[in-house]
Amino acid sequence: MKVAIASDHGGINIRQEIISLMEELNIEYVDLGCECDTSVDYPDYAIPVAKKVANGEVDRGILICGTGIGMSIAANKVHGIRCALVHDMFSAKATREHNDSNILAMGERVIGPGLARSIAEIWLATPFEGARHEIRVNKITSYETKAILE
Repeated sequence: MKVAIASDHGGINIRQEIISLMEELNIEYVDLGCECDTSVDYPDYAIPVAKKVANGEVDRGILICGTGIGMSIAANKVHGIRCALVHDMFSAKATREHNDSNILAMGERVIGPGLARSIAEIWLATPFEGARHEIRVNKITSYETKAILE
């Protein structure tokens, strides 16, 4: 598995925590920044990660900002992305099993590094269940494709 990760200025600390986790788990990753604590625009980080996931350069993405909301909105504008904003372990597992989420978004001002690490670990380890869930995900993909053509 290869993962792209990025944060804006509000998510630097948790991004470093998740990078440490991926190193411990021997997960290959691409770190797309940011490297400053001054204000930056979250779409400048979310969209490059989403594009890498959408075009298959990486398998999944992880995005962190202050709340996770801006990152998830921006990432979900990229065709083929199913970015889930998660702040609990149940949702982290469910979004992989049921929704085949390909990007995880979290908010550093909402959760601490320990919980973020646990969420990321379960999200990275959980496979998509397919079956009835695949039918639902395919409906989303079908609509998304039709919407582009309209």
